[in-house]
Amino acid sequence: MSPAERDRTSDAVGGLDRAAAILGAFDATHRELTLATLVARCGLPRSTTHRTADKMIQLGWLDKPKDRYRIGNRLFELSGLAPVRHELREAVLPFLHDLHSAAKTTVQLGVLDGTQVLVVEKITGHRAMPMLSQVGGMIPAHCSALGRAILAYSDAPTVEAVIAAGLTPRTPRTLTTSVAVLRELAAIPHRGWAVDREEGNIGVSCVAAPIFGPLGDVVAALSVTGPTQLVRADRIGPAVRLAAAAASRAYSTRR
Repeated sequence: MSPAERDRTSDAVGGLDRAAAILGAFDATHRELTLATLVARCGLPRSTTHRTADKMIQLGWLDKPKDRYRIGNRLFELSGLAPVRHELREAVLPFLHDLHSAAKTTVQLGVLDGTQVLVVEKITGHRAMPMLSQVGGMIPAHCSALGRAILAYSDAPTVEAVIAAGLTPRTPRTLTTSVAVLRELAAIPHRGWAVDREEGNIGVSCVAAPIFGPLGDVVAALSVTGPTQLVRADRIGPAVRLAAAAASRAYSTRR
């Protein structure tokens, strides 16, 4: 490779790093950012941020209708091609609708992403729950029913990584010791579903069950979430387990 080619390659890699830093500045609580806030959150020089963001607007990766930057429609279009949305979501969505019709409260689909759970789909209907993460948001695996439903069938290194990342309490009810979390995970295969009893939000409980791929490995989980007085594990658990089993069969057939 000639020096000129090496320089062009280096510039391209640097550009991707800068774009990644800018995209990383956005999250569920920072959906629109002024240039000053974008600079502060991405850690790049102001001139570099401005120049890179302008190029990303041209590509459709960012949008700037007024004085604030936001994620562009092109990234939304591309996200639909990701297997987790195109294959998993499409296979599971009918069962999420069935479960929502039966439970009359929020249902969610999530996958493990490192030590957290990525919310892939959510159906709320008329009973909105703004305290919950939006689609594309992340929730801790250790204290969520979605996360525990997946971890209960994951290998030891995966579980150990979640515990090592810290069992940070979100409410006074959050399990914060490895012994308590491991005990809870051990109980899930026997009963068929995982439970979060107000560990993420006071007054909100969740029941989840795992979704398996064609090779029998856990790939995701679906859940019912709602006010504690409405979401009772003994009543909703069997329905969640059956929905997850049907979703597993549908997903495995599509693969």
